[in-house]
Amino acid sequence: MNDAHIQTLHPLPGKINKKISLIKYNIIKGNILAILENKELTHTELMEELYRKVKDTFEGGVQWYGETVKLDLEARKIIERTVSKPEKYRIITTNC
Repeated sequence: MNDAHIQTLHPLPGKINKKISLIKYNIIKGNILAILENKELTHTELMEELYRKVKDTFEGGVQWYGETVKLDLEARKIIERTVSKPEKYRIITTNC
């Protein structure tokens, strides 16, 4: 069966992100948004929590897909990096 794909975006102008499985995109996106629902996390905290949540059921590199989808969510202005040190990620919109 041919799986539908999505062209992910990159937050930096001129950069092209990867085309990935829509099913995998939705799994990772849903988990990232659930993780960030009421908190802000550093990149490491976010990726570690994502790995813990999906490692037993997700087929593929969790960190690779996590990074690809995280960048896409930033480009779509669904999540953002804070200006604090260390930077943290948070949800900025509920239109996802």
